[in-house]
Amino acid sequence: MTREEAGARARENFFSGLNCSQSVVAVFAEELGFDKRMVAVAQPFGGGMCRMREVCGTVSGMMFCLGMKEGACDGDKKKKDEIYAKGQKLADAFKKANGSIICGELLGLKQKGDSPVSSERTAEYYKKRPCPELCALAAQILWDYLNAPPLP
Repeated sequence: MTREEAGARARENFFSGLNCSQSVVAVFAEELGFDKRMVAVAQPFGGGMCRMREVCGTVSGMMFCLGMKEGACDGDKKKKDEIYAKGQKLADAFKKANGSIICGELLGLKQKGDSPVSSERTAEYYKKRPCPELCALAAQILWDYLNAPPLP
């Protein structure tokens, strides 16, 4: 898969009905060696965490994949600090491109929270939402990270 294909897949996933977080996670499920069921685990991260419009679900999807690839289960402080640094770099790349990692800000909303009821996916919905492009960008940022040559 190329960088462009990763972005296109994430965009297509969003158009197919997956939420923003799932759209990114689904692109990398096979490559990172986890079951597609893990895409379901990413569902609550959509809409800035269950449509509360906090951290963008695409950013949460990147973090989910980072954890699946490199996360530790043993509480090792060094490993924790390393993954936090990597996650911040991913978030910084997204923020640099968009000005924010906050869902409500990216959507231009006046209030942070939103109804827990998801919006119908209509042509009008897609016209006013940057979400498909944010999914593509997050997938490309993550692709860049996963495919960067190892440091010497």
